[in-house]
Amino acid sequence: MRHVRALWRLARTCLHLAHGMAIVALLWPVLDASGRQRRIAWWAGKLLRLMGIHLDAHGLHRPGATLLVANHVSWLDILAVHAVCPQARFVSKADVRHWPLLGWMVGAVGTLFIERERKRDALRVVHLTAEALRAGDTVAVFPEGTTGDGRVLLPFHGNLLQAAIATQTPVQPLALRYSEPGQPISAAAAWVGDSTLVNSLWAIASADGLVVHVHTLPPESSAHADRRALADHLRQVLAEALAQHES
Repeated sequence: MRHVRALWRLARTCLHLAHGMAIVALLWPVLDASGRQRRIAWWAGKLLRLMGIHLDAHGLHRPGATLLVANHVSWLDILAVHAVCPQARFVSKADVRHWPLLGWMVGAVGTLFIERERKRDALRVVHLTAEALRAGDTVAVFPEGTTGDGRVLLPFHGNLLQAAIATQTPVQPLALRYSEPGQPISAAAAWVGDSTLVNSLWAIASADGLVVHVHTLPPESSAHADRRALADHLRQVLAEALAQHES
């Protein structure tokens, strides 16, 4: 029965993906920013529901230019954030741009791509992020640089925080956690090690009662901050929030 349910969820998800592609291809050129954001929030929220995932969101996002800083557990993180903050533009690894179909859609919603293997590319993305913040955009980053198991935060890299410091843009921490009944930290949601996207999709579709918790914390000032000190501070803030809400 679990396998049948997982297959049903994946089939509906594929149809929803096709629907999203049609929206981007046909409506994106004629929609204004508000119209795009409404559809991003709807599409992301519905995909979570189709995969059997309940969204539990707390806190308010700061309007205007903001750098969102979140811990990174799964490819689902982007959907969870977009469901509650559709205006967010993510900084994502360049590999995502080459994913079949999804890469095209991710690029269409304003994602900034970074080639993490090239140190010089980080400086280019810092400049692009700063430009986006000056324009009043919300930009979301994962300072761990890769996904963790959801239990322990990896060290935070402060490179992209420089964009907020240079523009004196507030930084807003956002804590992401996945749980299942009886499991404060879900193993099914974590996308770590050698797990492929297909493996992750199957594990998530097979899960029972998966919940993604999105806890938006108060904004922090970045003006005149040292980026390494700011990175350590934000990591501590997120670690405390995650520990507090595990029970």
